[in-house]
Amino acid sequence: MNILDLLDLSFSNLWRTKVRTILTIVGVIVGIGALSSMVSFGTGMQKNITDTFAANDLFTSIRVFPKNANPYSLASGNIVLESEQNELTPLNDSTLNIIQNLNKIEIAFPEIMIPVKLKYKTFQANVNLQALPAAMGQFKPYSNLQYGRFFSSDSAYEAIIDTRTLKKMNLVLQESQGNISLSAEDSAKGCILVHPDSVLGTTYTIFSAAQGLSTMNPPGIGVSSFSLGQPKTKVKIVGILDNNSDFSPTNFSGGIIIPAKTSYSIPQLGFSSVWDLLSPNKQKNKYNSFYVRVKGINDVDKMSAEIKALGFSTFSIADQLKEIKRNFLIMDGILGAIGTIALFVAALGIINTMLMSILERTREIGIMKSIGGAERDIRRIFMIEASFIGLIGGIFGLILGYGVTRLANIVINAQLAPLGEKNIDLFYFSWEIILGSMIFAVLVSLLAGIYPAYRAARIDPVKALRHD
Repeated sequence: MNILDLLDLSFSNLWRTKVRTILTIVGVIVGIGALSSMVSFGTGMQKNITDTFAANDLFTSIRVFPKNANPYSLASGNIVLESEQNELTPLNDSTLNIIQNLNKIEIAFPEIMIPVKLKYKTFQANVNLQALPAAMGQFKPYSNLQYGRFFSSDSAYEAIIDTRTLKKMNLVLQESQGNISLSAEDSAKGCILVHPDSVLGTTYTIFSAAQGLSTMNPPGIGVSSFSLGQPKTKVKIVGILDNNSDFSPTNFSGGIIIPAKTSYSIPQLGFSSVWDLLSPNKQKNKYNSFYVRVKGINDVDKMSAEIKALGFSTFSIADQLKEIKRNFLIMDGILGAIGTIALFVAALGIINTMLMSILERTREIGIMKSIGGAERDIRRIFMIEASFIGLIGGIFGLILGYGVTRLANIVINAQLAPLGEKNIDLFYFSWEIILGSMIFAVLVSLLAGIYPAYRAARIDPVKALRHD
């Protein structure tokens, strides 16, 4: 028999028992729907994180620390004690100049983070202030601020504020296409809705040198013994940075950003300990870490090696990319295994359908073999039937999985909306998932059809003709 005859016989046999065939296909649909939706969740999480990192140029960023220093401790904001710093290779202006002159380096500068109190009229919040050079305005995410512009110069008394800091001050930003009224939760907190134009150009006051002095004080000396006051600096808001996403890495940076040279005029009196106030030999020309941006992601490994050769430690997201992908691969595997269980149950349904079909078509198989039908043709008929069930189940399973993920996404975003969070897509159907699910559905169906196909081919035609 040619392929057209085999296809015609296979489809005719399935259509004769359409109710059972449909129920079997439904099992495959549920299995593929569960498998594809679960894997798409892991893929979506990975895509959200990697896309956000890429959009913020984090894959081309390197953080430089003193040799043997713990980058995770420093990255979390912990201050290295002076006795420990003396044992490390120092990060100062001279070493910064060396790094800046390396090949493939676009920009390098010391990382400066200062705890401050930010105030506008009666609204205020304790935030971290970050100092950046004006040259960072040409790089993401600062090159495409949500509203406004970047600094005009390194010494300008201007600032970039992020949306989460505004909300921390009970100021909810009214977006051009978004919220037009406050949520019940924001109203209960006393928040007010502000238009971006009413934020840009306004003057905010930064109060410094008055936080964190209640810990690690010298024995016998109270905080009241020091008249530190609250030095204040006024800055004009010129830009607003979008920081509403939980995936945004800017959550770990400053809530307000000012030019580097402007930050030098802000008093920085040991926010974590008054020991710094009692250290007359404290070096001003010493930093905890440097930020380095290279020209491309392919330059990260080479430049990290060169910086390490100078006697420093480095950390980059690109270094951790393989580990991130490995962790997501494990998560995808676990989610895929859960979905595969449903597909395994569907495979048992295919086997049952095929075996029942053999019992019902025993006489028909006997007639085919008695008039010269080859065992190979009989096997092919049953394998085509099984693959057809897998193909149709795979197609509609993907449709089911996609529909479920869209519904889940709507429900999740509806729950996040009152919290002021932007819509996020937690699921991602890549072409790999679509093609992989289709191939997997057909493959599992073919495997499920092997035993019934060979059993049908081995039927004795003489006994089959006697079968009622």
